Amino acid sequence: MTSVRKRQGNEPHRTRPQSPPGGLKDDVPRKKRPHFHLDLWFCLTLQNWILDFGRPIVMIVLPLEWFPLNKPSAGDYFHMAYNVITPFLMLKLIERCPSAPPRSAVYLCIITFVMGASIHLVGDSINHRLILSGYQLHLSVRDNPIIKDLKPASLIDSFELLYYYDEQLGHLMWYIPFFIILFIYFTGCFTEAEEQKKVPVSGWVLLGPSALYYWYLVTEGQITELFLLTFLAMVATVIRQRRKGLGLDGNGLFLFCSFSATLLLVALWVAFLWNNPVLRNKYPGLVYVPEPWSYYTLHIKDNH
Repeated sequence: MTSVRKRQGNEPHRTRPQSPPGGLKDDVPRKKRPHFHLDLWFCLTLQNWILDFGRPIVMIVLPLEWFPLNKPSAGDYFHMAYNVITPFLMLKLIERCPSAPPRSAVYLCIITFVMGASIHLVGDSINHRLILSGYQLHLSVRDNPIIKDLKPASLIDSFELLYYYDEQLGHLMWYIPFFIILFIYFTGCFTEAEEQKKVPVSGWVLLGPSALYYWYLVTEGQITELFLLTFLAMVATVIRQRRKGLGLDGNGLFLFCSFSATLLLVALWVAFLWNNPVLRNKYPGLVYVPEPWSYYTLHIKDNH
């Protein structure tokens, strides 16, 4: 019995290898992801085009009898799907950020994004029903024929409040965190490795649809100032990182080129409608960027 204890005492002390946080073991090789996140960029662009840009189109194309005015329309269901899928994809994008962004800031942005997009869902749903009843987007709320004759007159104030929630508060709470998330991700997209500073051919093909959607987002969302501030912050970040000898990787370059092309498209859109008197009256002020759907109700809707 004593000899057994001696043998056990003479054996070297064995310690169990400690697993890193999260339950991952060091000896388990991690699956290497492709550097350019084609899957995420493609999914973001596709769902943006279908669920956001395609939302008002499907409401116009589908027969009104399928979706009565007192029930959610097809576009409303598209909007609900967008409010779930987009924040999920943005969280997945942040997960792949080479740097570690502040989690509290990311969570707060995502929560605000979902709340703002949900406010917009309700306002935009009612706004579409007003369009079907004759509401004209190129006119202000009080100048619309179906609104200015309402009795009592206090109802007009209620519709102006609805417009505020839909086009102003909802857009700000929706788009400000959206661009903050993209900028946070962008700040982590710098590297010294030359082989990572390339966008594959599939990325360049995707750049056109991505930039065109951002053009729609900026013009229809009336967030030109927010977009310009984000783009200027991106330019300043690039200049600062280049002084450190760092350059954009493929994902950062894709995002930067998409925003650059968007800026060009917005400039061409403004130049095209620069002398339009009706839209000039609808969008006064220093920054003149008309909404595409206002142009549609003014020049296209009545001609079809």
